[in-house]
Amino acid sequence: MVEIPDALKKWFSDCPFALVAFSGGVDSSLVAWLAASCLGPERHLAVISASPSLKLSDLDEGKAFAARHGIRLKVVETQELHNPDYASNPANRCYFCKHTLYTELSSLAKTLEPCWILNGTNTEDFGDYRPGLQAANEFEVRSPLAECGMDKQAIRELAELAGLECWNKPAAPCLSSRIPYGQQVTVEKLRRIEAAETWLQNKGFDICRVRHDGESTARIEVASDRVPDAHSILEDLEPAFREMGFSRVDVDAEGFASGKLNRSLNLGN
Repeated sequence: MVEIPDALKKWFSDCPFALVAFSGGVDSSLVAWLAASCLGPERHLAVISASPSLKLSDLDEGKAFAARHGIRLKVVETQELHNPDYASNPANRCYFCKHTLYTELSSLAKTLEPCWILNGTNTEDFGDYRPGLQAANEFEVRSPLAECGMDKQAIRELAELAGLECWNKPAAPCLSSRIPYGQQVTVEKLRRIEAAETWLQNKGFDICRVRHDGESTARIEVASDRVPDAHSILEDLEPAFREMGFSRVDVDAEGFASGKLNRSLNLGN
């Protein structure tokens, strides 16, 4: 059994009950594991949303992770796509997503009082554009990793020591992040994006994004050193993507860059 750092043990010793906003990524997975390890089965519950913006494969992996590590798990179905403030895809779309999730968790927390709602925010998140942090503040969500001064590297190192198979899992923001701000988010677009990214991953592109531009244009990003490889399979890729509903396919010459759609916001200017 890995030795949990004293700061985290102390943090969880003060927690009466941990209700963890769980997505299956390494950050929230570590928080869920810590809650289960420090508080036991009676004082924790991880909650994952079966939202259309979450890949079905990530939902399945999250369920398997919880079962493997003795984490109590509840699956809920959040309805953010029914909120026009979310579906219209404004620059602060993530705020409305997290507001919907934390509203759900807040209602659940009332049945578990005293209870803290936890998320996987780490110290690096405060230097990025994350409108969801505003919603977390409004609902008084606690962030044990950030509050104990942990950045992404420290999180991955502890997750590896703990034997968590997701320790090196690439960042996987929700599928809605592939749609440019101002363009409507729909279930059809999200499922099309998921199918396209799954196709690319099956072709060996572990790092990839399919940006859904307009009604049917796919703008493909892969690791910069794999861009030539993506061009080399266009003969197979284009008809496969047409079957999914894309009428045009472009391969981004720059390659994958996290948060690329945020460039249009001119943040910090």
